[in-house]
Amino acid sequence: MQRHVDNTQAGDGTEAEQDEAPLLAQQPSFRTGVCSARCGLALVLHISLFVAYALRVSLSIAIVAMTNSSHPHGWSGSAPHSSYPAFAQDAPVYNWSAETQGIVLSSFFYGYGLTQALGGYCSGLLGGKPVLGSGLLLSSVLTLLVPQAAELGVSFLIGLQALLGLAEGVIFPAQYTLWAKWAPPLERSRLMNIADAGCTFGTFFALLVAGIICQTLGWPFVSYIFGGVGCVWCLCWFLLVYEDPAHHPWISAREQEYIVSLLAHQGRSHGHALPLVAMAKSLPLWAITIACFCTDWLFYMLLTSMPTFMSNVLHFDLRENGLLSSLPYVGNGLGHILAGLLADFLLARQVLGTAAVRKLFSALGMLLPAIFLVAVPYIGCNSTVVVVLLTLALTIISMTGAGININHIDIAPRYAGFLLGITNTFGIVAGIIAPTAVGLLVSQDLQTGWRNAFFVSAALNLFGLIFYIAFGSGTIQDWAREDTAVQ
Repeated sequence: MQRHVDNTQAGDGTEAEQDEAPLLAQQPSFRTGVCSARCGLALVLHISLFVAYALRVSLSIAIVAMTNSSHPHGWSGSAPHSSYPAFAQDAPVYNWSAETQGIVLSSFFYGYGLTQALGGYCSGLLGGKPVLGSGLLLSSVLTLLVPQAAELGVSFLIGLQALLGLAEGVIFPAQYTLWAKWAPPLERSRLMNIADAGCTFGTFFALLVAGIICQTLGWPFVSYIFGGVGCVWCLCWFLLVYEDPAHHPWISAREQEYIVSLLAHQGRSHGHALPLVAMAKSLPLWAITIACFCTDWLFYMLLTSMPTFMSNVLHFDLRENGLLSSLPYVGNGLGHILAGLLADFLLARQVLGTAAVRKLFSALGMLLPAIFLVAVPYIGCNSTVVVVLLTLALTIISMTGAGININHIDIAPRYAGFLLGITNTFGIVAGIIAPTAVGLLVSQDLQTGWRNAFFVSAALNLFGLIFYIAFGSGTIQDWAREDTAVQ
């Protein structure tokens, strides 16, 4: 199928030229307005994702204070138990085992994985603004209820976390539905990556601030403050965001015409029916899905296991561990922004086509981290070099944000939210399996287990990259066009 599409593009008047010809005729001054409505949307989405991820990780910080009497040294990067007198006396403390804490935290991801595709489908029908805003508002309200749920019992808290995952699961797919209507092709990388950087910056902020709140006010205030801020921000979301340029009251006529003219060939959002059979047969879509699974395997493996590796193998103390484990969040956020700017620069200067740019950034974001992982077991006891390599791996993987992540909108803008939901679900499955696989490997032998864990992740990344380079595409697929009959 892919060969047929590429031959068609290279042949007669070429779909690729029809899709990209209007882009090349636009003046650069239209594409660089910092105060434009689309840049404003990128900023609003950045803050929204910042808030969403702060809500998402807040309990992972607070649960240490909630259970510190039974696990006084469980908080990586925090002070010893003796420095917690304020919240230890004033806030409830629960005697939950490590297994129970793990179930509480993991329950979020089971709910999160269930609403990815549903969120994308609903945002295509109802619009990205109401779906994303509703998901963020519900997440904020549920976060406010965490102390009460914990007081009722661990089962209630597990259920609340699953509901929180269900609510947040719609946010990312809805964001892609919005960008399909707002982001001109030559600006997609920078706009979407600026927004996505809010995820890692929000996580980093929560890791820093939640600990201070626990120490000074008590752990319930983490939920109250984060949830309250989220509710207030949702009011800003519904006031500031508009579904598309045509409904924005303050956008200039020039910018509106610019965006609408560039995106006119995409067609409208999808209806109730979806071309599921054609999607299932689409090699470009499978290329994105497999690459996302492999990349997320490596990402979640490092993110969840790096603190353990630094403690058990490199023998860092808790303070060093906490600081070094937080560095990749900053690097990942900055990497997203820089990769987006560079990708759009290459497209605007016609240095490379859309497919080539997506494959280039995917290759950099998948191959280099894989090389770093393979090198780690051979470094020996030079802990500084190992930390640099692992931090670089988590930083450079952000370059896939200008590659496979944005490729959904390139190949099927009408269904971008739904497709993102599908591929995100595969990524979540990888995030659940990867830490478990690492645990099984390491439990057999420490040194050999970590080496094998790094090798498996690197091999998966290499396989996903090869498959994506072979079958990935940068143009709208036939089944994604508005005039194509639904199969």
